[in-house]
Amino acid sequence: MKVKTVKQIGGLLAAGVLFSSSLVAFGGDAGAPPKAAKTLIEPPGNPLSFFDGKLVFDVQERLRFEIRDNNFDFNKAVNAPTDDAWLLHRFRIGMAIKPVDWLKIYGQGQDSREIDSDRVNVPGLAGAEGDDAFDFRQGYVELANYQVFPLGLKVGRQELSYGDERLVGSFDWNNFGRVFDAVKIRLEQPRFWVEAFGSRVVLTERDKVNPDDSHDWFSGVYFSTTYIPIQTTDFYVFYRDKGDNNPDLQPVNAWSKVGVGNGPAARFAAIGTRIKSTPGKLAGFDYEGEFVYETGDVWATNRASKQSSLSAFAAHVGGGYTLESNSTKPRFGLEYNYARGDHNPRDGTSQSFQNLFPTNHKVLGQMDLFAWRNIHDGRVQFKLSPCKKMTFQIDYHALFLADTSDFWYRANGITPVRQKTPAGKDVRTIGASSFAGHELDVKVGYQVCKNLKLEGGYSHFFAGTYLKDTGAHGDADFGYVQALLQF
Repeated sequence: MKVKTVKQIGGLLAAGVLFSSSLVAFGGDAGAPPKAAKTLIEPPGNPLSFFDGKLVFDVQERLRFEIRDNNFDFNKAVNAPTDDAWLLHRFRIGMAIKPVDWLKIYGQGQDSREIDSDRVNVPGLAGAEGDDAFDFRQGYVELANYQVFPLGLKVGRQELSYGDERLVGSFDWNNFGRVFDAVKIRLEQPRFWVEAFGSRVVLTERDKVNPDDSHDWFSGVYFSTTYIPIQTTDFYVFYRDKGDNNPDLQPVNAWSKVGVGNGPAARFAAIGTRIKSTPGKLAGFDYEGEFVYETGDVWATNRASKQSSLSAFAAHVGGGYTLESNSTKPRFGLEYNYARGDHNPRDGTSQSFQNLFPTNHKVLGQMDLFAWRNIHDGRVQFKLSPCKKMTFQIDYHALFLADTSDFWYRANGITPVRQKTPAGKDVRTIGASSFAGHELDVKVGYQVCKNLKLEGGYSHFFAGTYLKDTGAHGDADFGYVQALLQF
């Protein structure tokens, strides 16, 4: 690790925090973080709201300093480009026009940069986040006023987010995030809502307006109800029809200005249900669960490659207890995450669960080493609020592969951690141990005021016997400090 680089980036982050603080002093109010509005009208007091809420701007500036060691190769003998420190910058600005209470027109731009990194500066290549200069992120028209009429329509480039984002989410931790070109219809009633959508995921492509993937159609129906008073109950069906593996987006060389694709061809349905207890209803106890079955077909690369029939399953269960009588609100939680892996890569069938478009960072570890695919994950969590504006959280994960005849997949659900042993053997064929390792995550957040939040974290991965059986097996480390300013 280059000390000079770390100091330079740390200085840049400190300068960003000071600049953010000065902006807050000018335009922000002290208090708790703002809650998501249930209507399309911005709350009173927003300094970027004009004409009684008919014209509203939103601004977000995020700076995150990261330092990583052995996160990608687990090899202490090699100082890889990914064993480095860098600064991630993301700026968003949006404008909402709401001439009447049932019509909203919204547009948002985003500028994302990776500063002072040894990694190649291409989005998604070799673990890099890379640069995407000011680009079109969201742009949609929404027709909705659920207080008056139960139906709403939203058309254009937008985020899709369902449940805890284990299958479909905005992936906001990432420096680009995730959006879709979509048409979405929503029916909302006091005790339930249902949405139906058709979409194409938007790809990150350097030096061009980000396109959607015309060969990747994603649609679904999602139903959510509170008819059982102590919980939210969801049912959903998602369908993905992807025709290729984005060959036009694969980098030509290490410094190509083109982004990367989002996986091989596939055509399958995911049928699932989710339950989650309502906060405050169970005398401090809470519970949650999600269960998904997938059926269809997957291909090795494009539709001309090897085809396998898909039959896969995944489950999540968890629960906890919060000591509500204590001012720090300590919570202790346990959970288990499981997703099947493929039993035999040569038999024409696949049991490898497809993770779709998730936000795995917040549920499967800060180091982004795992997807909800071919995994057993036992998680222990403890969190509390030492004071009104501060949160502290520590997570422990015990991680195993569900089947060593399949790969270990990173958080994107596509990229294998390791495909070959040092001797050139396929890691799926050598009978390796299923124990991947332990991950310990610590995170602290501080809400300076309603517009500015500071956050920091440290993670250590204790390499398991799977890594030892397949090659280099050094432990890995990750740390970050982040400042988020938003109006």
